[in-house]
Amino acid sequence: MSSEKKAKEPWSFFKSLIALALVVLCLWGAQWQYHRGVDRHARNTVIEERITRDAIALSEIDRNLANNEWQTVSTSGSFDQSQQILLRNRYSEGKYGYEVLTLFTSTTGEKFWVDRGWVQAGATATTPPVITNVPNTEVSITGRFRLDSSLPRGSFFALPGSGEGLVSELNAQSQLDTEKFYIDLLSGSDPSLTPDVPAQLPSLSDGPHMAYALQWLFFGGLAVYGRFLIRRSR
Repeated sequence: MSSEKKAKEPWSFFKSLIALALVVLCLWGAQWQYHRGVDRHARNTVIEERITRDAIALSEIDRNLANNEWQTVSTSGSFDQSQQILLRNRYSEGKYGYEVLTLFTSTTGEKFWVDRGWVQAGATATTPPVITNVPNTEVSITGRFRLDSSLPRGSFFALPGSGEGLVSELNAQSQLDTEKFYIDLLSGSDPSLTPDVPAQLPSLSDGPHMAYALQWLFFGGLAVYGRFLIRRSR
């Protein structure tokens, strides 16, 4: 007597379609994470190479600013302490504070922001942090060349010329006619300019992107295997 035919699997086409959609989604996720990992590795390689270069004069930076980001540069000029910005939500060793940006005018007439590093917040929200005054004479500074596109957009706390209280609504990009770059200060001709906590480099690890890409591939394999088991169980 011939064996009885297996019952036809219900909704077989739709189950296969769902499995296929899951596989496509997982392949897309794996590719996305892979390219993020490649891009991050390339960025890290560029930063690591540029921060090891010898310092050059700011005037030597060519028109293609992006090709010089993170390069160490030196220039001379003067700070304008009446134009000072506090970037909020900055942490150092778990402590809340600000990064201090002060307007600088070079001897060649360029105006740009200088990130003078991190300072701890005051005791209350309305108490200004303790910030070292800048010299009121011409100084030389050395720092990392940065693109202004990496500055946060919007309104910031600002310190008025009197140094009393905090005033909001000063925008680093639109209120003043500055260059399309800023400098992370490392040192200056006056010892008081060297930041206690300079602006930090970004994390130079490649991150978990490649591991995530493998996870997506694994999930795609599970979708195929699960569909096979369902089909086989009929």
